Amino acid sequence: MFESPVPHDPPIYRRIADGLRARILSGELRDGDRLPGENALMADYSIARATARQALAVLINEGLAVPKRGSGVYVRLFKPIRRHGSRRLARDQWGEGRAIWDADARGRPFTVDEVEVLREEVPEDVADILDSRESWVRRRRYSVDGRPVQLATSYFPARAVEGSAITTADTGPGGVYARLRDLGLAPAHFTEEIRARMPAPKETELLGLPGGTPVIVIARTAYTAGGMPVEYNEMVLDSAAYVLQYDFDA
Repeated sequence: MFESPVPHDPPIYRRIADGLRARILSGELRDGDRLPGENALMADYSIARATARQALAVLINEGLAVPKRGSGVYVRLFKPIRRHGSRRLARDQWGEGRAIWDADARGRPFTVDEVEVLREEVPEDVADILDSRESWVRRRRYSVDGRPVQLATSYFPARAVEGSAITTADTGPGGVYARLRDLGLAPAHFTEEIRARMPAPKETELLGLPGGTPVIVIARTAYTAGGMPVEYNEMVLDSAAYVLQYDFDA
């Protein structure tokens, strides 16, 4: 049992969380292991249920643990993905037939699922960007090391990509940017806007997000050398899974 705290000591729930965190980071508790539940913490530390819940919530909010309804709270260790904004979009990446995700995963296994490709009338704001109300839309989910980390929805002007591999599930080596190049519409310039928000229910479900986890939203537009917008892509990232890196000169 902990001794009564002295002034300036952290509250007891934080000291319990610190002890559990140390066990996780030392490797004593491994990815997928079940953490002591509220009842066990109450018995071990003579604390109220609300205090035990607070201790576990600290680790959940830090991304070190995830609750599973009706089962308990489990260790969730994941090496963050370092997303290098310019390196992943470099022409020598997709131009040589490599997926831009190779730059993110860096040898770690990644998969794409929940793929949906449809011709749609798009929202007005997207239509204004692409100067096209009718677009081919590609929706997909990306996972790294078996963990869902990103949802992405790309829009392409229908008149520009009609009949190309961009309108199929498998776009081939180099992905959509290589196929745009084949159409004479190679991307030459990108803009990205980044913001954070809380996820929508469907996003929480598809990404398997613990309660209270925000997402990072990256909106990217790709332009040809002549300034024609050829893709608008909105990506929704699990904020606990990413480090965003940007390099630029002074």
